[in-house]
Amino acid sequence: MASKSSAFDLSTCARSNILQLQPYRCARDDYKDDGTNILLDANENAYGPGLALNSDGGMGSSGPTIDFLGLNRYPDPHQIELKQLFCNLRNTKVHTQKDLRPENLFVGVGSDEAIDVILRCFCRPGKDKILTCPPTYGMYGVSAQVNDLEIVKVPLDAANGFALQPEKINEALAADSSIKVTYICSPGNPTANLIRKEDIQKVLEHPTWNGVVVVDEAYIDFAPEGSSLAEWVTEWPNLVVMQTLSKAFGLAGIRLGVAFTSAPIATLFNSLKAPYNISSPTSVLATAALSPDNMAVMRRYREQIIAQRDRVLAELPQIPGIGRFLGGQASNFLLVEILDKPASEGGKPCNVTAQAAYEALAEKRGVVVRFRGKELGCEGCLRITIGTEDEVTRFLRELRVVLQRLHAGVAVESAKAE
Repeated sequence: MASKSSAFDLSTCARSNILQLQPYRCARDDYKDDGTNILLDANENAYGPGLALNSDGGMGSSGPTIDFLGLNRYPDPHQIELKQLFCNLRNTKVHTQKDLRPENLFVGVGSDEAIDVILRCFCRPGKDKILTCPPTYGMYGVSAQVNDLEIVKVPLDAANGFALQPEKINEALAADSSIKVTYICSPGNPTANLIRKEDIQKVLEHPTWNGVVVVDEAYIDFAPEGSSLAEWVTEWPNLVVMQTLSKAFGLAGIRLGVAFTSAPIATLFNSLKAPYNISSPTSVLATAALSPDNMAVMRRYREQIIAQRDRVLAELPQIPGIGRFLGGQASNFLLVEILDKPASEGGKPCNVTAQAAYEALAEKRGVVVRFRGKELGCEGCLRITIGTEDEVTRFLRELRVVLQRLHAGVAVESAKAE
């Protein structure tokens, strides 16, 4: 049947910036999980959700109750109880004696909604700009393009552990008043380093710039205690600190993130969001995750992840063809160089070898990591999410096999065929 004709032309009807949009891609867009792969690509919590589950994966009679009969009603649009629990978690008195209150919070569908809300609040499409510090999280760029905003880039100092360069940021902000938002990822992704508080303060203290500093703390619970700057928003009127339950809390599947900020900014965020953006089941599970019993589970899983992170730091360099760890160690992943040949033979970081190792691991050996070699300062790098003890054992074994064969110019055989 022939299609109906009309005057509709997608290429001229849709916004040009959306037609040109390159969507955010994850490794699983290329390698679908068949249930047998080791997934060390998305920085998820491999130990599972931070909930006190029983042997069949349920929470029993003591667990949270989802009101299925009430799902015909819209959820709570304000989430005051949940916001108070986040305040209790982050009122550490490390950075200020002031207390966070629910009016300091925006709750969204993952941190990604907060990223977008910030841009819609402060940036005029086609006119304003944002500033990012690459290498960094790709959704800042995707959201900027969706909102038709230019990006000014001030790279991290790759030669100095991917440190923030506040002086260069401040120069850029002074030179261009159309920059309204500065995104700083701490701990960084893919760099895993914690940004120094003093460097962030230098940007906040800019004497002329009228804009917002956003600190993305998605991985903050893997950093040393007291690292979060969430409570600092009570001191700085233009600071936004984003967090999520997707990482340390192991709840990526419920899609819940928060933004801590000054009460006036939070009011704006909550005014422009969709009226019922957080579902009732998500709210119930998030509230449960912040209870003492379930927080204990999260902390126990975190200790195991950190132990395996230390193991990878010790054992991965023993594999011929592994170079340096770049960045820091304040997250549940590590960034490591892959060499074109063993270091003892003069090997250098190599994107061709790293890409081949990434593909062979996923296609032939059932281990999915993340190739990051195309990002600034990350030549030849793979980003490795820290898995369980068994997953780390398998990863180390399979990477050794893959690199040995790549360096020898021998085809990597499928693990299933051996």
